[in-house]
Order: sequence, then C-alpha cells, then structure tokens
Amino acid sequence: MPVTSRNTDTRRNILDAAQRIMSRRGYSAVGLNEVLSEAGVPKGSFYHFFASKDAFGEAILRSYFADYVAGMDRVLAGADGSAADRLMAYWQQWRQTQSVDDCQGKCLAVKLGAEVADLSESMRLALKEGTDAVVDRIERAIVAGLEDNSLSVDGDPCAAAQVLYDLWLGASVMAKIHRSPAPLDTSMAATRQFLHL
Repeated sequence: MPVTSRNTDTRRNILDAAQRIMSRRGYSAVGLNEVLSEAGVPKGSFYHFFASKDAFGEAILRSYFADYVAGMDRVLAGADGSAADRLMAYWQQWRQTQSVDDCQGKCLAVKLGAEVADLSESMRLALKEGTDAVVDRIERAIVAGLEDNSLSVDGDPCAAAQVLYDLWLGASVMAKIHRSPAPLDTSMAATRQFLHL
C-alpha cells in the first residue's frame, strides 16, 4: 500500500492509542480490537499497517522512544542553567511522570520491559536500542557537566550514565510496587550525591 499522509496519521493514531492503553495495562492484557477502537480505526485495517502483533509491539516501542528521546533532547539542550541543572531538570521530569496516577507512571520501558523482553526478540531489541539512546543522552549531559564544572563523577561518564539510568528505572518499578513516590525521592537524593551536587 502506498504511504500517504492519511495512512501515516492513521498509523500514528493506532500507535498513540496503544501507548496510552499499554502504559496502564501492559502488552499482553491489551487486545488489538481495544486499541483499534480507541484509535477509531476499523478492525480490518490493522494488517494494512502492521505485519503482525509482534511488528506492532516493536513499532510501539520505536515510536515511544523516538518521542521520549526528542523530549529528553529538548530538556538537556535547554539554554537555562548549567549542564547539571538541565540534567537534574530531566530527573525531576522523570519523577513527575512516574508519580502520576498513584505511581503507575507512563514509561513503557518500566511498564513493558520485563514483560516483552522474553516474548519477542524484535521487541527486546527495540527496548535495548531505546534504552541505549536514553543512556547515551545521559552520558552526554554528564560530559557537558564535567566540561562546565557543574558536576563531577567518580569514574567513566558512560558507566555513570548507566548506573543512574538503572537506578531510576529500578526506582520507578519500586514506586509502582509501593504506590509511593518515595523510591523516586531516594533516587533524586542519590543522584545529587552521585554527581557531587
């Protein structure tokens, strides 16, 4: 089928609807009919846009991470404050988005990571590529902070970025389990200490 603006919009509507629903309920608990109904797309249209549910899941993750890292780039490249200030603004934004709706959060890496990594190799790879892109941006922010002397880390900036991402990802899971932002607050304090702020 030739790609048209309408096809692109419809495909995007399906992906956006899936992200909204799956951020609340996960991947396996959501049926295609529910997603198509939420998107306002006829049931028979799904396979015009996606070869399989597996390809659909991969597309959801790729779309989610493309939007996520674009938002990250806006925060981290801002003109206000030092590199450390911008990096801490990113963590503050993370805390806010993961504290919403009784700490159910909106991060698909948190919601779907463990669930789909064993279901689909293509989805696992999409998650890996997406999370690697996030860590890469954190590393760049740390390097910028080292250059403007607004932060410091013990050791390699790449390893520091991975540790911080892992810390926040784990804290987001714990916030969901406890239905409390306390693990996120602990991560914020640990991040400040880790970056010597």
